[in-house]
Amino acid sequence: MKQKMSNRKFLAIWLPVLSFVLILAVAVNILSSYFKGYVDLFLGRGEIQITKVEGSENWDTEYYKLDYSNAEEVKTAADEMVETVEGEGIVLLKNNDVLPLSGGKVTLFGRDSADPIYGGSGSGSVDLSSAVNFKTGLEHAGFSVNEPVYSILEQYASFTESTDARGSAVKTYEHPRANIAMDDPSASTWYIGEMPVENYAGAEASFTEWPDAAIVIFGRGGGEGGDLAQDMEGFDENYEAGQHQLELNFDEKQTLALAEAHFDTVVVVINSSNVMELGDLQNDENVDAILWIGAPGQTGFNAVGEVLSGNINPSGRTSDIYPADLTKDPTFANFGDFRYSNIGSGKSGDGGYYVQYEEGIYVGYRYYETAAVEGALDYEKAVVYPFGYGLGYTDFSWEVTGQALDEDHISVSVEVTNTGDVAGKDVVQLYYSAPWEQGGIEKSSVVLGDFAKTKMLAPGEAETLTLSFATETMASYDYKGEKAYVLEEGDYEIRLQTDSHNVKDGAPPLVYTVDSTAVLDGAANRFDDVSAMFADEAENGFALNMSRADFTGTFPTAPAASDKIANDDIVAGYQEYVAADHLDEAAKMPATGEDNGLQLIDLRGVDYDDPLWDDLLDEIAVEDMMNVFMNGAYTSFPIPGIGKPQTVDYDGPSGISSYMTELSCTAYPSEVVIASTWNTDLAAQIGEILGNEALANDVNGWYAPGVNIHRSQFGGRNFEYYSEDGLLSGKIAAACISGAAEKGLYAFIKHFALNEQETNRVNNGVSTWANEQAIREIYLKPFEIAVRSPKTTVKYISGTDGAVSEKEMNACTAVMSSFNRIGATWAGGSSALMTDVLRGEWGFEGMSITDFNLYPYMSPDQGLAAGSDLMLTYQSMKDIDDTSSATAVTRLRAATKNILYTVVNSNAMNGIAAGTVISYTTAPWQIGLYIADGVIGVLLIVGCVFVIRRVRRHSKA
Repeated sequence: MKQKMSNRKFLAIWLPVLSFVLILAVAVNILSSYFKGYVDLFLGRGEIQITKVEGSENWDTEYYKLDYSNAEEVKTAADEMVETVEGEGIVLLKNNDVLPLSGGKVTLFGRDSADPIYGGSGSGSVDLSSAVNFKTGLEHAGFSVNEPVYSILEQYASFTESTDARGSAVKTYEHPRANIAMDDPSASTWYIGEMPVENYAGAEASFTEWPDAAIVIFGRGGGEGGDLAQDMEGFDENYEAGQHQLELNFDEKQTLALAEAHFDTVVVVINSSNVMELGDLQNDENVDAILWIGAPGQTGFNAVGEVLSGNINPSGRTSDIYPADLTKDPTFANFGDFRYSNIGSGKSGDGGYYVQYEEGIYVGYRYYETAAVEGALDYEKAVVYPFGYGLGYTDFSWEVTGQALDEDHISVSVEVTNTGDVAGKDVVQLYYSAPWEQGGIEKSSVVLGDFAKTKMLAPGEAETLTLSFATETMASYDYKGEKAYVLEEGDYEIRLQTDSHNVKDGAPPLVYTVDSTAVLDGAANRFDDVSAMFADEAENGFALNMSRADFTGTFPTAPAASDKIANDDIVAGYQEYVAADHLDEAAKMPATGEDNGLQLIDLRGVDYDDPLWDDLLDEIAVEDMMNVFMNGAYTSFPIPGIGKPQTVDYDGPSGISSYMTELSCTAYPSEVVIASTWNTDLAAQIGEILGNEALANDVNGWYAPGVNIHRSQFGGRNFEYYSEDGLLSGKIAAACISGAAEKGLYAFIKHFALNEQETNRVNNGVSTWANEQAIREIYLKPFEIAVRSPKTTVKYISGTDGAVSEKEMNACTAVMSSFNRIGATWAGGSSALMTDVLRGEWGFEGMSITDFNLYPYMSPDQGLAAGSDLMLTYQSMKDIDDTSSATAVTRLRAATKNILYTVVNSNAMNGIAAGTVISYTTAPWQIGLYIADGVIGVLLIVGCVFVIRRVRRHSKA
């Protein structure tokens, strides 16, 4: 006979089950509410609903329109743009008259032939599942590729693919290669991963069947959250002392030797956005040509094939100088992992890390050109390729046809003529040399002043280009004496050059004379505390400024990290920010929650300083302002009361993509490739195509472009940044931002500022030390150009009849700050950076956002006080101490205005007119949750009833 379960045993089983279900349901509802922004990002938010007032239904409120019929056409155009950009950005470094290739049967060598570098990892990554590979690109150009050899390479480079917690693709290789795990050095690897030469043995017989050329490809990748290895110990079986990641390793050298032994024509392709040591290749007589291709993106390998075949004439120029020995670069010793010994763990973070820019202004070509002039190095031995260098398949002559040198502008007109046999483009570069004397302000012997690229010129065709820059551009920043930019008296040479080292034949230097020294207005010392860490005598400070007066004696050396002790000021900078200690006693509580009858759309096209903004801001409740400020991860939250829509803001520098969702648009070539086009018109076209992609995918903001400087060749995110030169970076970025703005896409230039290494970036924020001259002339320069120069046209409804007006406004309305510290102060919490320089000096109007704010040292209170407007985080993940004082509300009001100014002049306002009512449907995931709650509720009730009845029945029994 079956034994009945006792009530006690029954309750012991079912009460925990019902309790668990109830607790789980409550927890899911609480967490989904707490992390709503995060869940919206992953699972989708509600649809916006726009209800127009009577009479405005037929107004044209589509302020920005697609240039294409549909999203598929946009995608096709973007893919074509990738080919165009790669075709213009490829740099021909060496050519012993073998390119273009006359034969079509080629053999590929090197692992990267089958597993190339398309871009980088991290927030700059994009979906490459449909990318054109190297082999396909060659076949597209008419080449036949050695299949037996390629099959061996393909098998060696094979991998399995999975997804990580974020849904991003993760490759697991049988034969591993370098992989940067974001902010996790212990999980990162730096293997080159080249296939050993013995693996070719089974296919050597095929060499004679594909004999026209050996194409050897060497690649290096980069990624967010880690830098490239300055020492390969532990990551190379044939490691030699001092070996680093950016030189060819044993297996690569053996691969090249194999190709040279079997082929008369050997072409080397460099598939890297980071500068590599290429001196041995340049000097190798058996290497007939070298082609730099960077990271080609979605369809760029088609262009690589076209350049090799001659259908595209390469016109790219290097955007960085190529030293022969990277270990002798002045940045090498002060790049990487350095830690203060007296800053420990605490709420402000784990320890204190730092990097010192001892080289000052002598970065990249500025060092090598100047040191050569001063006799501190042999240029021919120290440099393989100058900055701005590149070859082509045709020749050009230049003739100066006009010039104007006065106190306002330097201008030179040049007629460029194609004197060769094939059509091509040329790049004209204008440099200046300022007078310098011992003990004076530090100055590079040569600085890029302007550049221009011709259109496609047929043989015999000519075009006149005019290059110009403001005369005050030649001033140098004196942070010690005048604490301002100074244009010193003397003769300034103006030279037309083919690169940073070589003057164009037939273009003699021009001379502009400054009769008396002028101190310029507009800039003042903002970073005295940072500059104070440097001195002219080693014993007088923590770091020694490198000086043109004695390059050898002041050459940077690495600090002894174990002995590095932070002074009291540095230690104080690392302490937790206390909002109560930074109140403005004069602050008065501003008006909030008033009804002035204004909507955000009424402020479209209205000047930033117009009093009407105050009337609008008076309407907004503190809760709404705080909700926006603290929930800025990939969005800015809506304020329905004033008709502010929720925005969609996505990564990244390689194209619009969502690191946190599945959205991924076209993958563009790395920013280094874009800079290597030296073509601002093309950069503007890139921005415009990106703007179309944004419209097609309902995206409003773009976390790009990155304009940090290639200070070190080992920078993990160099693929995200344009160049070592601020002018080239700034002008290319400005053009791209302007093009994007034409379609209403606001671009967040990043990472503001001095964010030139990834190592320790989030370990309590690495402290970056540099003197103010270097900060301004090198590292802030591209941001300054991008903020000051580009313009865009904003359309708005100007009357009650729906008439459309236009207004010219600044195109750059968004900036992203960085993880690092400027000195001891977090960049996003530096008022000197975020307010004094950005807004006070440069006149920036728009919003600034932090980098992903997940770390304790990135205080929202400090950011708000410094001028940061939006926290790239979720309110559930960060704490803010002061939300109610007059100081806090006043600052919130200013931040809200900056956000609203950017949003109202963007494509986020498409479809919105005066009086429009904005609402949002319930998100699908919320509907699902409500249904699940209902089902669970019913089941719980039924379960409870069942338990009660069961207990009663058995009790009676």
